[in-house]
Amino acid sequence: MSRAVDLNSDVGESFGAWTLGDDTHVLDHVTSANVACGFHAGDPQIMLATVRAARDRGVAVGAHPGYPDLVGFGRRAMTCTPDEVYALCLYQIGALAALCRAEGVPLCHVKAHGALYNQSARDPDLARALARATRDAAPALILLGLPRSQHEAAARETSVPFAAEAFADRAYQADGSLVARAHEGSVLHDPETIATRVIRMVTEETVETMQGEVVTIRADSICIHGDNPAACQILETVRRALDKAGVHVSPLREVLSL
Repeated sequence: MSRAVDLNSDVGESFGAWTLGDDTHVLDHVTSANVACGFHAGDPQIMLATVRAARDRGVAVGAHPGYPDLVGFGRRAMTCTPDEVYALCLYQIGALAALCRAEGVPLCHVKAHGALYNQSARDPDLARALARATRDAAPALILLGLPRSQHEAAARETSVPFAAEAFADRAYQADGSLVARAHEGSVLHDPETIATRVIRMVTEETVETMQGEVVTIRADSICIHGDNPAACQILETVRRALDKAGVHVSPLREVLSL
């Protein structure tokens, strides 16, 4: 049986005159784009330009809401109530949905960013707030999140389609969570090592943890971070490896057969 997987990356994370990442080249290699919505990064003009760039390349567009933390790039944990998380996610998804509608681009999915992603993966109340915002912002949006986490449980509870995400360039703990970025070795950079890891994730559904254990993992979509300095080289290497392994790289809705 042939295997298919989506490749996603976080893009549109520049702000005003400040540029982060090489979105033009990243979008040449992915099938889904997680577009920053202005709270942790991005601004209205960058959001619109990113939607247009994704559309021109046939890349599916998703919303990438984060905490209101431009200074910390959304990677600092915040103490927000579930109602606050619902409102800030609904606001950000709605803004991107309007830009997509204006450009004739369907909004496909939602993926939380940074600290919001990590906290909601563990906290059932925050995960439900994220899933409800996904359900209420636009019809039939997919929640992209960590498998076997509160993301998946909340999506099931709120009847939101769920896609399991694995991270090509991040180290894992034994429980399937990501190693915090503060730890040395939490972010991987070598393209060949990452490509080998991705093939194993997709074909064997396993990943080696930072402690050397092998654990199971499910991956409908593989994330390669757009702000990784080696992102473009990693994506090119991963695409070649997937092609060689006979794995089809397809947009998220096709992978999920939605």
